[in-house]
Amino acid sequence: MKQANLFSKTFKEVPKDEKSVNAQLLIRAGFVDKLASGVFIYLPLGLRTLKKIQNIVIQEMNKIGGQEILMPSLTPKQNWEKTGRVAIEEAYKIQDEDFILGWTHEEIITPLMVKHLLSSKDLPKAIYQIQTKFRNEPRAKSGLLRAREFIMKDMYSFHNNIGELDVYYERVKESYFNIFSRCGLKEKTYLTLASGGAFTEKYSHEFQTITEAGEDIIYICEQCGLAMNKEIKTEKCVQCGADKFIEKKSIEVGNIFKLNTKYSEPFGLKNEKGEFVLMGCYGLGITRLMGAVVEVFNDEKGIIWPKNIAPFQIHLLELAGKNKEVKEKCKEVYEILQKNNFEVLYDDRDEKTAGEKLADSDLIGLPLRMVISQKTLEQDSVEVKNRNEENVSLIKISEIIKYAEKFFR
Repeated sequence: MKQANLFSKTFKEVPKDEKSVNAQLLIRAGFVDKLASGVFIYLPLGLRTLKKIQNIVIQEMNKIGGQEILMPSLTPKQNWEKTGRVAIEEAYKIQDEDFILGWTHEEIITPLMVKHLLSSKDLPKAIYQIQTKFRNEPRAKSGLLRAREFIMKDMYSFHNNIGELDVYYERVKESYFNIFSRCGLKEKTYLTLASGGAFTEKYSHEFQTITEAGEDIIYICEQCGLAMNKEIKTEKCVQCGADKFIEKKSIEVGNIFKLNTKYSEPFGLKNEKGEFVLMGCYGLGITRLMGAVVEVFNDEKGIIWPKNIAPFQIHLLELAGKNKEVKEKCKEVYEILQKNNFEVLYDDRDEKTAGEKLADSDLIGLPLRMVISQKTLEQDSVEVKNRNEENVSLIKISEIIKYAEKFFR
C-alpha cells in the first residue's frame, strides 16, 4: 500500500474529548473515526488489524472443533420473553416492538439447536460467530473498551453431561491463552475467577489484561498466578491456599461460563432420552482486544503493534526530497518486499518532510521501519529500526529479505 493513496490521515492534535490512550492513539493514527459516543468507524488500517485478530480467533476456535455461523442482529422479542431477559437494560429496543438488537445470542442459538439436535450422538457441538453486538451502555467511554456497538466472538457449546462440558471448558481456556499469546498479550493476561451470576452457583472465568487503563481490580496469587476479581476475593487463594496477592487494574478481554441448563430448559433443548442438554458460552471482544493491545503497547510517540496483528509488517519510508535515484530505489525495494510476501506500507508522500514521516511512522507503530535516503543509498543500504527498540542499524539492500525473514520468524 502506497501511503499517498491511503484513505485515512494522521493527526498531531489529541482529540479533546478523549481521555483513554487507545482512543487518542487510534484516532490520531488513522485507525478509527469516532461517529458518536461508543460508536466507531473502522478505517483501512483499523480494519486490517481487526481482520488479523479475527483470523487468529477463527483459527483457534476451529482447532477445538468450533463451527462458524452468523446469526442476525435483529432478534425476535418473543425469544427474550422465554428467558425473562426482555426488559434487561443492556438491550436496545427498536421502534418495531417485536424485535430487539442482539447484545448476546443465547436466546437465538438455543432454539436453533433444538431444530438440529436429533440424538445424543450429535453431541458435543460447539458453534460460534463473529458479529456486531449492540449494548445500551450508559457509560460509553474509554474508546474501544466500553462501546455501544462492538464486534465480539461468542461461542456456545452443547453437551450430554457435566463431565463432557468440563473437558471442553478446559480446552477453551487453553485456546483463549493461545489467542492472547498470538496477539502479544499472554504475559499480561490472567485467568480470573469471577461470580457465576445467574449462570452457575460456582465461579465463572474472566481473562483480565493488566493495564492502568483498566476499570476492574483483580488480585493475583503470588504463588500460583490465579487471579480473583475484586467482587469475590477471598482471604486465601481457592486454588493453592496461599494468602499473598498482588493488586492490579485490568481490562476484561474475554469471559467463559458454564450455563448448564439455564437456556436449554426454557427452550426445551433435550436429547432423545429426555435429558436437558448442558451448555457453555465463551465470549471474546474483538474490538475490545484491539483497544486493550493499544493500552498495553504504546509509548509517548504512538502505538507499538505486536507483529501478528499489525496492519502492515513493514513501514518503508522514502526520504528522497527531489533525488530521483532515491525514489527509484525505494520503488524497487517496495516491489522486492512485496514479491517476497511482506506486507508493506510505503510512505511515498512528496509533501511530507522527513521529520513528519518519521513521526507518523512512530504514531502508526508498525513493527519494522525501513528508511531509504541519499545517505543510506550511498552505502547501498537501508536504515532499519524495530518499533519496540531505540537502536537503528544499516542493512545492505541485498540482505533486507533475509533480515526481514529473521525478524518476523
